[in-house]
Amino acid sequence: MNALMDRLPKADLESGHKMTSPLRKKSGKWNKITKNWELYLLLLPTIAYFIVMEYIPMYGLQMAFKDYVISKGFFGSEWVGLKHFERFFDFYLFWDILRNTVLLSLYELATFPIAVILALLLNQLTSSKFKRFVQTVTYAPHFISTVVLAGMLYLFLSPRDGIINHFIEKLGGTSIFFFGEPAWFKSIFVWSGVWQNMGWGMIIYLAALTSISPELHEAAVVDGANKVRRIWHVDLPGIMPTVTILFILGVGNLMNLGFEKAYLLQNPLNIASSEIIQTYVYQKGLVGGQFSYASAIGFFNSVVNFVLLLIVNTISRRMNQTSLW
Repeated sequence: MNALMDRLPKADLESGHKMTSPLRKKSGKWNKITKNWELYLLLLPTIAYFIVMEYIPMYGLQMAFKDYVISKGFFGSEWVGLKHFERFFDFYLFWDILRNTVLLSLYELATFPIAVILALLLNQLTSSKFKRFVQTVTYAPHFISTVVLAGMLYLFLSPRDGIINHFIEKLGGTSIFFFGEPAWFKSIFVWSGVWQNMGWGMIIYLAALTSISPELHEAAVVDGANKVRRIWHVDLPGIMPTVTILFILGVGNLMNLGFEKAYLLQNPLNIASSEIIQTYVYQKGLVGGQFSYASAIGFFNSVVNFVLLLIVNTISRRMNQTSLW
C-alpha cells in the first residue's frame, strides 16, 4: 500500500486532499447541527420572525418607485423611477425636516455614555441590597408605555398646574410654557428618553462587567490603584468591545427616532422643531394616503442609516479591531 502511494504523483495527492477537505468540513458542520438540534429548534421562531416581518416586506420597496394604486396592485401600478425622491428633495421644508431629524438624533446619541457611566458607578457599590434597589428604580421606567410617558410630561410641565413650573416659581422665576416653545422640544424628547431607558440600557454593561477577572482588580490594588483608576484602567477597557458594538448599532439606527413619542409631544406651536421624517411620513402616508411618496421618504431614511452603519463599522474595525463584521 505504501509503495502504491509512493507511485502516485504528489500533485494528485494534494488535489485529492483538497477535494476531500470541504466534504469533511461540511460533514463536521452537519454533525454539530444534528448534535445541537434543540438549540436550532429554539432559533427557528426568531428566524421565522425576521423572514416574515423584516425580509418579505422588502418586496414592497418597489412602491417607492411607482405611482402605487391599491386597486392596481404592485404589478399594475405605473413605474415612475425617482419621481417621489425628487419631490421630497425639492419640498420647501425638506431641509427643515432633515435638520430637525439629524439634530435630534445627534442630541440623543450624545447621551449614550450615561448608561455606561451609571453601570460603572453601580458596579462599585458594595451593598447588594442597595445595588438591587437602584437597579429596580432606574430600569422600572422602561416599562412605562409611550402614551403614559407623554401624559406624564404634559402634567409635569403644565404652565399652570405642573410641578416643574411650581418649583420654578418658588425659586422666583416665571412659568414656562414648555410645549409652546419649539426650543424646548428637543430637550424634553431626549431627556425623557434618558430617564426612561438609561436603567434598562445599563443591564448589558453590568453583565459585561461581571466577565472581568477579579485578579485584574487585585493586581491593581496591589499596585496602589484607587477606585477611580481601577474603573479607568480595568473596568472601562474590559467593557469597551461591548460599548463599541452598541455604539455602532446606535449610529446605524441614528435616523430612527421613533414615531410615537415625537407625534404625541408634537403640536402646532412646536411644529417647527418637532416635525421629523417619521412624523412627516405618517402625515403623508397614512393620513394623506400618498403611499408611494411616504415609501420613498422611508427608503431614503433607511439608506442613510445603512451608509452610517457601514462607515462607523469600518472606522471601528480599523481603529480597535472591534466591529459587527
